[in-house]
Amino acid sequence: MARDRRGQILDVAAGLFVVTGFKGTSLQDIANGVGCSKASLLYHFSGKDAILTELLGPATAELAELDARLAATPAEESVPAAVEGFVDLVLRFRREVKILHDDLEQMFQHPALGDVHEMVDRLVDALAGRSAEPAARIAAAMVLGGVAVAGARAGETADLTDEELRAVLVRGALRTLDH
Repeated sequence: MARDRRGQILDVAAGLFVVTGFKGTSLQDIANGVGCSKASLLYHFSGKDAILTELLGPATAELAELDARLAATPAEESVPAAVEGFVDLVLRFRREVKILHDDLEQMFQHPALGDVHEMVDRLVDALAGRSAEPAARIAAAMVLGGVAVAGARAGETADLTDEELRAVLVRGALRTLDH
C-alpha cells in the first residue's frame, strides 16, 4: 500500500510538474491530486525536492551510463553513438525531459541533478565529434536542445510510433551535425 501511494504521488507530481512547472506546483497541489492530506504526502516524501529527486533518478542514471559509454567511444564513432543514445534517452524519459526543459535554468542548479550539467557538456562534446570548432559545437547544442524539445513534445505535435519518431529524430540530428 505504501509503495502504491508513493507511486501515486510520483505520478501526480510528474503530471503537475509538466503542466505547471516544478516551481509552480505546491505540495498541497500534489496532495490534492493524490486525494490525501499534505501530512500524508510528507510521510512518504520529505518535500517537493525529494519527489523531484526520485522522479529524475532513473533518467539521471541512464544519462550517466550514456556518459560512460561515450567516454570509451573513439571520436570518429562518437557522433552517431551520442545521437542515438541521446534520442533513446529522451524518448524513454519524455516527461522528465519536459519537466527539466520548462524550468531549465532552475533545474540545472537543483541538487537532484548532481553532475548532470557536466555530463551534458560531455554529451555536447561527443555530438560535436570531439571537435573544438565553433560550428560543430553550435550544431551539437542545436541537436541537444532540438531532440529534447521535439522528443518531449512529440505527443502534442506528431502522431508517430516510437520507432518512427526515433528514426525522424536520429535522421534530423545526424543531418544537423553533417554526419
